[in-house]
Amino acid sequence: MHYQILFVVFLVFATMAPLQALAILFATSLFIQNLGDAATCSDCFVHSRAAYYPNSDEKGSDTGRCGFGTFGATINDGDVSAVSDLYRDGLGCGACYQVRCTNSNYCSDKGVTVVITDHGGGHQTDFILSRRAFGRMAQTTDAAASLFALGVVDIEYRRISCSYPNKNITIKIDENSNYPNYLAFVIWYQQGKKDITAVQLCETQNFVCKLLDRSYGAVWTTTSPPSGPLSLRMLFSDEDGEETWVVPLNNIPGNWKPGETYDSGVQVNV
Repeated sequence: MHYQILFVVFLVFATMAPLQALAILFATSLFIQNLGDAATCSDCFVHSRAAYYPNSDEKGSDTGRCGFGTFGATINDGDVSAVSDLYRDGLGCGACYQVRCTNSNYCSDKGVTVVITDHGGGHQTDFILSRRAFGRMAQTTDAAASLFALGVVDIEYRRISCSYPNKNITIKIDENSNYPNYLAFVIWYQQGKKDITAVQLCETQNFVCKLLDRSYGAVWTTTSPPSGPLSLRMLFSDEDGEETWVVPLNNIPGNWKPGETYDSGVQVNV
């Protein structure tokens, strides 16, 4: 399309004075730049549809496919969602989105910020919100009742940075872990706007590192984990290919236990 525009401009040049041609060239370059910016806009809203969990619980599910357990029902005060394509085989778990419905009679301009904790969807429906999150898209309590009556609504959404004031990234050891032979954990309070695409565990004594497997959702696992205190390394990546390794201040203790949580000592705003 850009080449077609330039070809038309070239034909116009042949019949115009130099100053007029220069003005048109400048305006055309701005137009093409705006087209490129629109095509790559990572902060733009995307149109879709949203429904809500068909249960009576106001918050999320404690059995979501991200592996967060009961934490996944209460994180972000229960403003959570299941997603379909945005799940991305678990890579999307923990990501934050601004979601707002588009019916001006009922919906607020701000919408609601949700954290992805589960996988699911319906016909042309990208988000299955918790009841609490679904209602918070409305302007008033009465408007929320109208949204619930509709069941499925048109929305627009965009990826935003996750922020958890006064919370560090936290490691939750999965209850199915078996010390010292099998280690599984999830990462709580994922911050920023990037995805965690790789995780390593390193021995603190000799710095030998082992790359972990993503079992499902946000659950990272390894058989025969390194011994002793463990240093964690997380690779944060964005859609443009920029990558940043983050190393927590605190180690996972050598005598880690299933069900325990360990504070990493760091917040991430990459």
